[in-house]
Amino acid sequence: MKSISVVSARCSLLTLLAILITTSAASGQEAQPPTPDPTTPHGTILFKRDQDSQPAEKPAAKPSAKSQKPSAGSFPSDVTDAERASLVFTTYDLNVHLTPAASQLAVHAAFTVQNSGKLPLKRLALQLSSSLQWESIALETAGKVTPLSFTQHPVDTDADHTGSATEAVIALPQPLAPGATAELTAFYSGKIEQSGERLVRIGAPPEQASNADWDRIAPDRTALRGFGNVLWYPTASAPVFLGDGAKLFESVGQTRLQQSAASIHLRLSVEYVGDAPDAAFFCGRREQLTAVNENTDLPVSSSPGVATADFAARPLGFRTPSLFVTDRAGTVTADDLISAVTEHPDTLPNYDAAAEKVRPLLTDWLGTGPLDMLYLLDQPGQPFEDDTLLVAPMHAADPAALAPSLVHSLSHAWFHSSHVWLDEGVAQFMSLLWIEQGDGREIAIRQLEQGANTLALAEPVLTRDTLPDDEGQSLIHAHDEVYYRTKATAVLWMLRAIVGEDALKHALQTYRKDKNDADPKQFQHVLETTSKRELGWFFDDWVYRDRGLPDLSIASVTPRILERKDKSAVSWLVAVEVRNDGDAVAEVPVTVRSGTLTSTQRLRIPGRSSASTRMVFEGTPEEVVVNDGGVPEMTSSTHTKELIIK
Repeated sequence: MKSISVVSARCSLLTLLAILITTSAASGQEAQPPTPDPTTPHGTILFKRDQDSQPAEKPAAKPSAKSQKPSAGSFPSDVTDAERASLVFTTYDLNVHLTPAASQLAVHAAFTVQNSGKLPLKRLALQLSSSLQWESIALETAGKVTPLSFTQHPVDTDADHTGSATEAVIALPQPLAPGATAELTAFYSGKIEQSGERLVRIGAPPEQASNADWDRIAPDRTALRGFGNVLWYPTASAPVFLGDGAKLFESVGQTRLQQSAASIHLRLSVEYVGDAPDAAFFCGRREQLTAVNENTDLPVSSSPGVATADFAARPLGFRTPSLFVTDRAGTVTADDLISAVTEHPDTLPNYDAAAEKVRPLLTDWLGTGPLDMLYLLDQPGQPFEDDTLLVAPMHAADPAALAPSLVHSLSHAWFHSSHVWLDEGVAQFMSLLWIEQGDGREIAIRQLEQGANTLALAEPVLTRDTLPDDEGQSLIHAHDEVYYRTKATAVLWMLRAIVGEDALKHALQTYRKDKNDADPKQFQHVLETTSKRELGWFFDDWVYRDRGLPDLSIASVTPRILERKDKSAVSWLVAVEVRNDGDAVAEVPVTVRSGTLTSTQRLRIPGRSSASTRMVFEGTPEEVVVNDGGVPEMTSSTHTKELIIK
């Protein structure tokens, strides 16, 4: 019943044994340019390995031999984790050249880093995959480029699939003050081949390792997922390991959050021989590759060429930069919902039929027609998702079996938000609604409660002495998926109960039409308009701050008989007091039952307080139920008290 998502990859990795990593050997010498291939085209220069490839308005000097090959021992290798963690990237401008036949990557990168720490930095520590080598690094100030001296050495970290990174320690002409930025340019190159080394070394079978770590540059496939999988672009991070709890995944989430506003631009060129590659996907965006075949006299099968694409600068968003290159055009399903690149076209009719099953739910809740097409890349291994791009194995399964796994992904085609709790939360919420629609509310509530149990373990237990820094993650600043997926789903489920289904549908459809959602409170304002209710009390505790979870209990139930004047029937006035020992406000259903007869009212209980309601019940009350599982709590999400009336 769960959708295909990156969650599956995370859960599989977390079940592996604890890691004891050993340092992989890496050369500190500078990598030499590869021997030119005689089939390489020799026309217009698309990429150069020296600083002269800077734009004309920013002329640069070629780095000296000293900067390319620093003397041993020039810099200490005792870089601290605090130094590494202080750097935040605010811009990326990547000129990437791929040679898939040789698994080769060569990059001219211009990027800006900011010192987010509290102390000046006398040196910078930048990392790449251990299969790549730094060639030159320079500092750019007011149009002047100054080559910098650096050393490079291996660092153990599971942020890369090899289990190691090549770290450059760079001397700065003057310390980088807290809050200050530095503009750098760098050249680096090397091979990126499939490696499951980090998983094999902790005991994973090779087949399982290759199923999880499938990143590589190869003639049949180029797939690079970024930080946490393969460091194909410059990064800076303290070493993290799979065996150290969830720190790797926390680091990935924190990095995504810190750098979500960073601007990123990619110019891509891909060498090929024979048929040209079709398209590239960068950060979930698709661009058609433009191919240039420079030797038309040769047969197509042996004719070399270069294919290029330019991805305009945009905010990175809550993601790690990923790059995929497809060798063929996608096949579009009959309903125009899915474009699939696959070697198994026989699977497409079933995916088309599954998408048609999902369409009515998404249309009803999110609006008529998707905003984008869902791009599906058929590839073995654990799934990867980035908005409307889904990389996953395609199966010739029954449409009814495929539909649940497509709800989440197609939701991204219907609904976008720059706020991850809405972008991912709405997709998860749609999956929960699909379960409710097909299997019933009870099964959906059970799924919601399972998520609440996980959330309760992550949420802080707040006290009067709790400092603001001790709080968990507010949804608008969430970096852990237990918040931006699990808690966000619960928030939307609760809002449906508070404002009504129609008001929430109208709000989601109105919100998706607005092209500017920069204001983190915009969804609240839209929902208040559609529901005609003030909702600040809810959003303050559940979205803008993390006040933990409510902790409810039935403090007292007082039934009192009400006799009618004509003596024809007897009714009861039932007073129910509910205590909330948690800090987050809760609005829950309070139900009085007698056999199949029920009466329900909603009751709002602020944190650290009590609230009560009185209900007139026609019949003799037998039990009172507070909460139906729809509001997550620290312990049980349903509270029942039996009434014995003599």
